[in-house]
Amino acid sequence: QVQLVESGGGLVQAGGSLRLSCAASGNILSITTMRWYRQPLGQQREWVALITTGGTTNYAASVKGRFTISRDNPNNTVYLRMASLKPEDTAVYYCNAHLGPDTYWGQGTQVTVSS
Repeated sequence: QVQLVESGGGLVQAGGSLRLSCAASGNILSITTMRWYRQPLGQQREWVALITTGGTTNYAASVKGRFTISRDNPNNTVYLRMASLKPEDTAVYYCNAHLGPDTYWGQGTQVTVSS
């Protein structure tokens, strides 16, 4: 059973930065693509960024150039560095992994950006 635990959310002013962490149980970072999603209040969950086992990254257009995804395989942790934050980045941020037919989600961490 895979467990994903997000942390690092909080309240920040527009233009500020935060770094989110996703700690994974087991050595899964080397065998699967890891993703970050977010869900604003009352809206659908949306994909934000991914990092493959080979280190390739990709970003949603809304965050490209401001967010950076990275991973620390020995510590089984994925990070999302968020800079130049905007009020529209306010959401619960989730870590996600697929292993075979199974999909895993963390409990989420709240990010609130004040204007």
